[in-house]
Amino acid sequence: MSNFKIKFSLFLNYFVFAILLNSVGILIQKSQNRYHVDEVTASSLEAFKDLSIAFVSFLIGSFLPRLGYKKGMLMALALVFAGCLGMYWGNSFTSVRILFACVGISFAVIKVSVYSMIGLITNNDKEHKSVLSSVESFFMIGIAAGFIAFPLFYSDTDPNAWLHIYLVLAALIAVSFLILLFSKFNIQYQIPGTNIKDDFIEKIKLLKRPLVLVFAIAAFMYVMTEQGIMSWLPTFNQKVLLLPEKLSVTMAVILMLSIALGRYICALLVKRISWIILLCSCLTGAALMVLFVLPQTQNLPQRDIHSLGDVPVIAYVFPLIGFFLAPIYPLVNSFVLSSTEKIYHSPMASLLVFFSAVGGTLGSRLVGYLFKNIGGQKAFYFSLVPMAILFICILLFSRMQKKSDNKIEFSSAGH
Repeated sequence: MSNFKIKFSLFLNYFVFAILLNSVGILIQKSQNRYHVDEVTASSLEAFKDLSIAFVSFLIGSFLPRLGYKKGMLMALALVFAGCLGMYWGNSFTSVRILFACVGISFAVIKVSVYSMIGLITNNDKEHKSVLSSVESFFMIGIAAGFIAFPLFYSDTDPNAWLHIYLVLAALIAVSFLILLFSKFNIQYQIPGTNIKDDFIEKIKLLKRPLVLVFAIAAFMYVMTEQGIMSWLPTFNQKVLLLPEKLSVTMAVILMLSIALGRYICALLVKRISWIILLCSCLTGAALMVLFVLPQTQNLPQRDIHSLGDVPVIAYVFPLIGFFLAPIYPLVNSFVLSSTEKIYHSPMASLLVFFSAVGGTLGSRLVGYLFKNIGGQKAFYFSLVPMAILFICILLFSRMQKKSDNKIEFSSAGH
């Protein structure tokens, strides 16, 4: 029963954090509309979120087991609870920045704890994979739920009505906190002997490996592409496609659902098709979406849009780019981890989170700069640059894999 409570709390934690983390696009839009900041200033929210995740996750790996997973998660939940209340009462751009800093710090602790705890509360490999897959799937559901939930609190008569969602999120966090607090942690685990300094040095040494270096670039470029589009899609829908604010957020859920569908189908196809061919096909599809769909957004006629039936077709089509982007990150991650000794999986995961977070920040900042200086219609064309670099990285992975396979064959022949 205790493990059930822990699992339920982990699921609830991930669900709430999925909503908060991926609400950055909504808050970028709100910050422009309500707090009257420009696009570049609004894009700084990504940095408050992602850089907090990056640096805390980089340092927390060796410290958290000493503090204790339960205590660490309780502290993280308390911090983000305070951030939600601060957002509700503060109602300013500064409050938004503080909220995302709290969310970033807390999520770094929660993610490291969840990934460590799943191995401790499951009894075998199948159960581990099942729980981990379920938690990640629940994260995607949380993202979609956020884009549906936020508009439900919008009001034409009360400009501050949307802030009430933070009371709901604070209540969910409080429930998760209490469940976790009263769960018995009869779990034994080893505390690593290394300190933070040694952990940092090991991570830096990993970067000398060509495989890891290409992986860092690939992770950086992928998240730069995904976050740039995800964070700015509500603003794109409003400013370029001329949708009402509420509807522009609701329509963005198509991107999240297309990512979920893309990852599900990829899991089926990768058993039959080479992962290299699959990734190259997906990148080509994403690039074609940018090249052929974005031009259709030019010179759209002004129209009254009151319902989903009034929305131009292009608003339904462009978010489907998520279907092509979806398989890239998990497949690259899987390849690199399976090519790395298990003893280095933890520092590799830290590097993954670090470079992903920095890539997400830079992607959002660049798109924000482009939105302000060249306009929303042209801003998303920037995504073709990291896509091209990703394509090169995948070809390098293919060469590394062939070299590794040849070494194994040569070694077998020698014996």
